[in-house]
Amino acid sequence: FLFVPNLIGYARVLLAIASWWQIDTPTVFLPLYLVSCLLDAVDGHAARLLGQASRFGAVLDMVTDRSTTAGLVCYLATRLPQPGLFMAQILLALDLASHYMHMYASLVSGQGSHKTIAKNQPLLLRLYYTNRVALFIACAGNELFYLGIYGWIHGFKYWQLWLAINTPIWAFKQMMNCIQLVEASKQLAALEGKLKTK
Repeated sequence: FLFVPNLIGYARVLLAIASWWQIDTPTVFLPLYLVSCLLDAVDGHAARLLGQASRFGAVLDMVTDRSTTAGLVCYLATRLPQPGLFMAQILLALDLASHYMHMYASLVSGQGSHKTIAKNQPLLLRLYYTNRVALFIACAGNELFYLGIYGWIHGFKYWQLWLAINTPIWAFKQMMNCIQLVEASKQLAALEGKLKTK
């Protein structure tokens, strides 16, 4: 519980909660939210550098990522007219379901990390989880897309440009959510099949 990357994870949780508390005040919300998101890259680096990678840390990291984004998407859903509310609900459900299924499938299969992707998995999924630059760009672009909608709601300048840049990255991230949901489901079904034949 006291590994350095986990302490960073706890700080991320506190920053996310503080950011939600001030979500209607962009000058307070944005720094808190962005620092929480940026620390996502720091905790993984610290885990590798200090040899403190753990299953608990991996789950804490993913749950924090999902919860942080969910908090922002829930806020956006309350401010968007239909069909924005419906889309936010679908996207949130997809994000949570795909990551839960992927993490669960990884753990019950005995993999050391949810980022360990078998060679028979789709190329895009392997690229997403094994290339740190691709993973960072996908996750950052996803968050920046939602922050672009936040900017539109709050009347920021250049929000259209912000969304134009990040929409393709956001779309890629949603596609990855679909792929990992399908692949995790197949992995769990295959594991169940092996258990029933024993």
